[in-house]
Amino acid sequence: MSADPLFDVAGRRVLVTGGLGQIGTEFVRAFQERGATVFVASRSVTQQALEERFGDTTNLVPMQLDITAPEDVRARLSEVARDGGPITIVVNNAGLDTQPSAPPEVSGPFEDFPVEIFREVIEVNLTGTFIVTQAAGAVMRDHGVGGSIINVGSIYGMLSPIQDIYAYRAEQGQPFTKPVAYSAAKSGIYNLTRYAATYWGRHGIRVNTLTPSGVRRDTQDATFQANYTARMPIGRMAEADEFNGAVIFLASDASRYVTGSNLVVDGGWTAW
Repeated sequence: MSADPLFDVAGRRVLVTGGLGQIGTEFVRAFQERGATVFVASRSVTQQALEERFGDTTNLVPMQLDITAPEDVRARLSEVARDGGPITIVVNNAGLDTQPSAPPEVSGPFEDFPVEIFREVIEVNLTGTFIVTQAAGAVMRDHGVGGSIINVGSIYGMLSPIQDIYAYRAEQGQPFTKPVAYSAAKSGIYNLTRYAATYWGRHGIRVNTLTPSGVRRDTQDATFQANYTARMPIGRMAEADEFNGAVIFLASDASRYVTGSNLVVDGGWTAW
């Protein structure tokens, strides 16, 4: 728990979508360590999965949730509200991205990018965030409580991907183009955030975007990490837990006058 009441989230009910992902896991831990009850959402999460990922599952609740299904989302959030009160902190973290290890049919030239993959990424990253934001805000409003909705963006939603980072792949016989769909979806997050912030502001419901940069993974090859880091003013990629301070700030009373904003935590990437 925080010694500073401004950053205190103890006792609050939190939803983290994509809660078993690399960044999502750290978000869950950050809220759990500070005494919040965290609903860890994904399509296939189980109590066993939480135990394997977190060990200590105190205050963690698995929530099987399809964020692309409006009826499912509304039903689950209403059920939680009836059983113990509404969720008042939402972290829309779930999303799809295309890694350099992706097959050629989804990582080739822009001219050949499959429209069905574009639609799938938009459906999860943007439409799914819309559905959860819509449903969670409605529950908060109907219960007469304020809250904080945090939508996770991306530097590749603010700026176009730097394709030169991936150029070495062609020399290895495995060309890779960072696809358009992720950027288009994440770009849409910013105005979704602004719209919801202005729409619900008088109800005490704050909506903000948190924009991270690339996170170091053990599965990334050395050339990719070197190319990415050379473009990074701070001189390294992010660790997965380095966005926790920002998410706690946006969730807590420390940011009670912040809404419609984009908090960029990117090591300086967008400063170029």
